[in-house]
Amino acid sequence: MRDLDWNSFDVLVVDDEQDNLDAFRFAFRKSFKIHYALGGAEALSLLDRLDPAVIVADQRMPEMSGIEFLKQAKERRPDAAGVLLTAYADMTVLIDAVNSGAVDRYVQKPWNSKELAIILRQAIAGVATLRENRRLREQLAQYAGYLEREQRDPIDFGEIAGESRAMREVAARIGEVAKAATHVLIEGEEGAEKEVVARAIHVGSPREEQPFVKVTCAAFRGDTLERELFGWQRGAFDGAFAGRAGRLELAHRGTIYLDEPAPLTPSLQARLLRVLTDGEVERLGSTETTRVDVRVVVSLTPGIEEAWTRAGVLPELVSRLSVFPLRLPPLRERREDIRALAEHFLRKVARRNARAATALSEEAIAKLTAYAWPGNTRELENVVERAAILSRGDVILPEHLAFTARAQPAEPPARAPRAAAAEPEPEPAGTAPFAPECSRPRLDLSSQLDDIERRELLAALERCGGNKAEVARQFGMQRTTLYYRLKRLGIDT
Repeated sequence: MRDLDWNSFDVLVVDDEQDNLDAFRFAFRKSFKIHYALGGAEALSLLDRLDPAVIVADQRMPEMSGIEFLKQAKERRPDAAGVLLTAYADMTVLIDAVNSGAVDRYVQKPWNSKELAIILRQAIAGVATLRENRRLREQLAQYAGYLEREQRDPIDFGEIAGESRAMREVAARIGEVAKAATHVLIEGEEGAEKEVVARAIHVGSPREEQPFVKVTCAAFRGDTLERELFGWQRGAFDGAFAGRAGRLELAHRGTIYLDEPAPLTPSLQARLLRVLTDGEVERLGSTETTRVDVRVVVSLTPGIEEAWTRAGVLPELVSRLSVFPLRLPPLRERREDIRALAEHFLRKVARRNARAATALSEEAIAKLTAYAWPGNTRELENVVERAAILSRGDVILPEHLAFTARAQPAEPPARAPRAAAAEPEPEPAGTAPFAPECSRPRLDLSSQLDDIERRELLAALERCGGNKAEVARQFGMQRTTLYYRLKRLGIDT
């Protein structure tokens, strides 16, 4: 039996004779939290303010029998377990009472205190389980409702949240195409969270309850991608000991998301074109045709469509995939969204890490806004998560922010140029426009993180008067771990 605090559950005992109530009190006053009532009328009045886990009633009571009382009590407190005490073996009456749901257990008088104590504990355990299950269902329903609101929000699709005009236009186009069955081509730079847009299209469509199948095409090369998408029959190739359905069949009535499908073999091109035009697939090694109803969403990085043309991809295939092009703007083109995105990512980190920071200082926001973000929203999420963990307190400060080495923070857009220095010549197109030269040497990410950790540890040691045990306690780490970090960072104390 579960380890429950029996005294935290109310037990109501009903009898018309005070001697019987006294006997119950003497036997169980130290084991259970018991309330007493002389007769059914008094007990029903008590139920207006008491929510017992178990109700024990004597069968032979004037004006209202124990069974009649338990039936009325069940209407007021349906969770409570009903236990009937009877000195009569009237099985017909007892069976009817049990079948009605009013009586869960019956005990013949004179009762044995040890046996009755076991029955009371079993009844309490059953009610506790019932109440806990209800609480969990309600909690799950609230969480499911929260997720549904998050998914259906016309502007905030998670990582593509924002109030900028560019993102509002993207959200509007998502809403338009989601209701149709049109295939969609999403173009965006690396880290622009194109999958989030694909999922938003799926969630906002009539296909929402059907499968959303993601295929990371870079994980498959040549014939393996074709096999993955279309499946195969037994014996179609060496090692095909059993047939298997392809991803397109698995996505029937739903959405399939093809992430960066390049390069494309001629055979795969022809098969994809047949799916897009006729909705038909054939497994490798089979002559049977299967019809599928699937929306195809394809994501590309800028330039791949032109590479397709140069590689001789079928013009009809390119045309079919480009019916509804959707460009996802990079983060540098919508800097006004950086605050909302950073706060969104910080909330995600705080939910996963109880000790992480929960707010960004205005100086940190300014530093984030000035950065070029070559890795887009994915890089922003990484920077925020790292800063939230490195921050000692609840607020992220500028010194907690560490950017990647491939691009240094850019000048804020509104900052005036320096009067004493001539402006450098602009870089030609395609020559790393987001990595301006800086006079100071660049540090790689590992060195920057080591510098931040060294400063934090030195500050903690000074604050704690060199007490390493206290420093380890504040950082939530073992002392051996602290000693290792101090040695690795060259801190001699």
